[in-house]
Amino acid sequence: MPIIAPSLLASNFLNLQAECKMLNESVADWYHLDIMDGRFVPNISFGPMLVEFFRKATTKVCDVHLMIEDPGNYAEAFKKAGADILSVHIEACPHLHRNIQQIKNLGMQAGVAINPHTPVEALKDILGDIDLVCMMSVNPGFGGQSFIPHTLNKIKQLREMIDERALHVKIEIDGGVTLENAKTILDAGADVLVAGNTVFKAADPKAMIAALKNL
Repeated sequence: MPIIAPSLLASNFLNLQAECKMLNESVADWYHLDIMDGRFVPNISFGPMLVEFFRKATTKVCDVHLMIEDPGNYAEAFKKAGADILSVHIEACPHLHRNIQQIKNLGMQAGVAINPHTPVEALKDILGDIDLVCMMSVNPGFGGQSFIPHTLNKIKQLREMIDERALHVKIEIDGGVTLENAKTILDAGADVLVAGNTVFKAADPKAMIAALKNL
């Protein structure tokens, strides 16, 4: 069964307590928390303070995706806030191995996120050190975008790279995931589905999460 990670960026921020209650009662596995700095991506979302509130609101995994420059400066703050998984962008990390070591030393699982234009070969030398690849299937920065079809080829390629070396690295797909394309994404080799608008804009979010979970 896939891991379902609803993206709280698409939730109703005026009613976060109810949104968290809904997620806790659902079969969702993770909270996906998107951190944007207005520099690495053209948008600003939220920081460690809100992650701390989400952490208090749930026992589910807090999957924190840093779409920020200089992520090493903030890793400790997100650990303190309660992140279980911390993903940094390969494009923002000239010293990626150092960033991954820092995340691991802080006691979190480490993820590497890659943008749509970044080839999966760029992950070859870091795959053995990480727990997760967060593959962007839209250009990062805004919710509600359409899935980029070429991502399916990248998922298959990455799945091969992981399986050839018998690594335990999860493939997470972030962006444009819908009930219509989720099965194709999973068949290509993905393990984790991030879903924002698909969940939170659904007439029945809990039923939508269950439908994704049961694919």
